[in-house]
Amino acid sequence: MSDTKIKDGYFKIRPAGRHIVTIGRDLIKDKYAAIVELVKNAYDADSPSCKVSLLPFIKNDTKGIKVIIKDEGHGMSYETVVDKWMVPSTDDKLERGKSPGQRTMQGKKGIGRYSASIIGDDLVLETVDEKGDLTTLYLIWEQFQRAKYLQDVDILIENFSTNRPSGTEIIIVGSEVHLNEWNVKQLQQLKFELKKLIPPVDPKEFAIEADIENFKIHLELGNFPFEGYSNITEIVEPYPLFELYDYRISGTVSTEGKTRLKFQNNRVKQSPIEEIKEFKILLNQNKNGKGNESYCGEVKIDFRVFDRDANSIDGLIERGLKDPTTGEYVGRREARIILDTFNGVGVYRNGFRLRPLGDPGYDWLELDKERVQNPSVKIGSDQIIGFIHIQSEEDSGLEEKSARDGIKETSEYLGLQEISKQILLKLEERRFIYRKNVGLGRNNRDLNEKINALYNFQDLKEKINKELDNAGVEEKKKELINKLILEKEEKNNKIADELKQAIALYQGQATIGKIVNVILHEGRKPLGYFKNQIPLISEWKNELIEKHSHETLEKIVNRLSVIDEQSNIFIKLFGKLDPLSSKRRDRKKDFNIRKIIDNVKDVFLSELNFQNIYYKIECDDKIACYGWPEDFYIAFTNLVDNSIYWLQSIEDRQKQISFKVYEDDKLLIIEYRDNGPGIEKHLIESAVIFEPEFSNKTGGGTGLGLAIAGEAIDRNSGELKAIYSEMGAFFKIEIKVR
Repeated sequence: MSDTKIKDGYFKIRPAGRHIVTIGRDLIKDKYAAIVELVKNAYDADSPSCKVSLLPFIKNDTKGIKVIIKDEGHGMSYETVVDKWMVPSTDDKLERGKSPGQRTMQGKKGIGRYSASIIGDDLVLETVDEKGDLTTLYLIWEQFQRAKYLQDVDILIENFSTNRPSGTEIIIVGSEVHLNEWNVKQLQQLKFELKKLIPPVDPKEFAIEADIENFKIHLELGNFPFEGYSNITEIVEPYPLFELYDYRISGTVSTEGKTRLKFQNNRVKQSPIEEIKEFKILLNQNKNGKGNESYCGEVKIDFRVFDRDANSIDGLIERGLKDPTTGEYVGRREARIILDTFNGVGVYRNGFRLRPLGDPGYDWLELDKERVQNPSVKIGSDQIIGFIHIQSEEDSGLEEKSARDGIKETSEYLGLQEISKQILLKLEERRFIYRKNVGLGRNNRDLNEKINALYNFQDLKEKINKELDNAGVEEKKKELINKLILEKEEKNNKIADELKQAIALYQGQATIGKIVNVILHEGRKPLGYFKNQIPLISEWKNELIEKHSHETLEKIVNRLSVIDEQSNIFIKLFGKLDPLSSKRRDRKKDFNIRKIIDNVKDVFLSELNFQNIYYKIECDDKIACYGWPEDFYIAFTNLVDNSIYWLQSIEDRQKQISFKVYEDDKLLIIEYRDNGPGIEKHLIESAVIFEPEFSNKTGGGTGLGLAIAGEAIDRNSGELKAIYSEMGAFFKIEIKVR
């Protein structure tokens, strides 16, 4: 077969007329984003300010709206308008990087100005350059919609000599349809967007481009029929809320993930600023050692957190939360509305926010999801006002989406999420400790001690005896009453013991839940073998029935022997887990402590090998302990599970977990260590790490591990202590020797 050419030729891609509207109206998220883009252009023009005007009008009985964006910058020449403004996706700003006044350029994609098509029906551009030349053009968006090709739309550009000062004015006129889109809620949202566009922080404090503080935004609202939003002109300023936080953490994270942070607690008057010891942010990696998350250049962070209970709201008001218009203190309801309006963690580049990060309800850090799991410790998205400052796309790898609706979800974006969560965790730790110490949080420690107190009648007996003495009750009757109390106490103590044993069983099962990923990994290989081989054996069985073959029989026998080996893997795995999954507990007994430590190693063997963690044991084989062996199994499993998590961050030394067991002055001592990042001193001194809800892991830490371990040892008349060490985590278990 052969093909006969009919015709050929060279052609150029010809954008449709509607293309210019598509890249503006359809790519941009909403009209607020469009106005923000035009405000950014004013900043790029080195203007000291930008005035945004929304002016309703009636002309010839026809209603409409005029939106004006005006700046006092350097303006554009006739050539700039023709060769750059008129060229969609021009790389002019990207190549220049800096404005003539050395401001970092905000608009680099070259399409922001066309977003004006979402605001109105036509656009007039008037721009005066520094030489005094006025250039004008007029766009009617409908012409582009009707035109077959973009090149079919003729645009008149005129140039005049003028004595007007330099600057640019964009006038967008919309019909009644556009006017009706601006109701009270929409005007409030516009004010909100402009208030959050520039962060209310000292630029020098974060080494943000200093000129950002000299850029002012003015908002003018014309004759709208809404109270408070009619015929006003104001400078857009943030609420004073930002300086009235309860807790604050701020500082920088380097390109390698190293931190320089400080913490402030405004709940305590004249509280000193705490310099947080430098640490390295730990990013997650998958089983192949490849990074799911990447560092994203230098990051500057400022998180301000507010407690939202009634007393905390009162404290916020007392510290100076006032209505900026009336100057009056707001009430509780208004304070909560303000928090609801301005909460969120915003991301800023060169001083301007990247929408919608920072919008209320846009929980890109998934704070509410984690708070549901642990409400006592975690911060909800409605409690935080945060500012994250990132570097350029080239330096950070964080690329803004063309539609101006966030950042592309690359490994750098995932890294920014994790960095933010780990920084916030340092605030959450300190907040939790403070609230616990002043009685604002629940104290769940010493569960066994609380159960004992619940069934201990000693205080009651003393009070009753005192009242009986005062009433002159004879001794025999007193003895009878005390006997009844004692019998009740003994009966309740049996119930208490049964309750403790039930809790122990649940804690064992909870520990299995914590290491379920280990169990699944261990069992996946034999399960896969069974899945693949059993159908094959079944096929050979049918062959053997139809026609006896010695070769087929040998294949079946060979596969069955391997299945036996894989079955033993399951048996051993379940044997390792049996102490944790037991449905009943035996009496206390003497047991070999070395055997428990070895069994825990076997449970985690795959993970230990994957991370190349050396598991060291110093324990005489003959050392015995009296108690419930399953409790020690629970305690050691939780300790090792924690260490494996934190040892992921170690790259500069051989990872190690060690047990050292010895007897000293009628005590059995078990020293447990790892050489990971260790535990901060203030967490050990406050004993907060043993609180059931407390966890300093990000992304799903339950806070149960150390609490369960501590209670398991406590049931055996022992004590689990955390000891500060600069060489990693260090725990000591002390058990009384019989």
